[in-house]
Amino acid sequence: MPTGHVFIGTSLDGFVARTDGSLDWLILPEHKDEDHGYAAFIQDIDAIVMGRGSYEAVLAFDAWPYDKPVLVLSRQLAGTEPPDALRGKVSFADLTPSAAMEHLGRKGATRVYVDGGQIVQAFLRDGLIADMVISRVPVLIGEGRSLFGPLARDVKLRHERTVTFPSGLVQSHYSLRA
Repeated sequence: MPTGHVFIGTSLDGFVARTDGSLDWLILPEHKDEDHGYAAFIQDIDAIVMGRGSYEAVLAFDAWPYDKPVLVLSRQLAGTEPPDALRGKVSFADLTPSAAMEHLGRKGATRVYVDGGQIVQAFLRDGLIADMVISRVPVLIGEGRSLFGPLARDVKLRHERTVTFPSGLVQSHYSLRA
């Protein structure tokens, strides 16, 4: 079974997107020259799993940013084909987190980037996240989609390190403890 890894940005008040799903607050000009460790993180990843909301937000970018296979978990999109430009790059399925990881494992993935608030929450609930890198962007957006939601039990984390960047972004690395 592959391991799940999170690399995600939140507003200082804990949101991963505005209520309409937009990420405009995340892409700030003062951050454009800082990599924040993403290149090293994604180099070590075999596949990406995200929800429909994250997929639709990424579609709004100027270019498709991933060179890894992307599995979009969505009841609405399952059974449909991606746009022509994304054929062979993106697939849609209505799978549980465990079934998604098994599916990606059968395709050879060992390390999976888990992205999107609801997807991260579901994978956390099922114990499928090995570690998380959470970058707090120095902006308050007031309301939006929360990174963390209700859990049936506490999820214990081990703080590994925190890094600060000149732009004010603060990034914390956590591993999950059983």
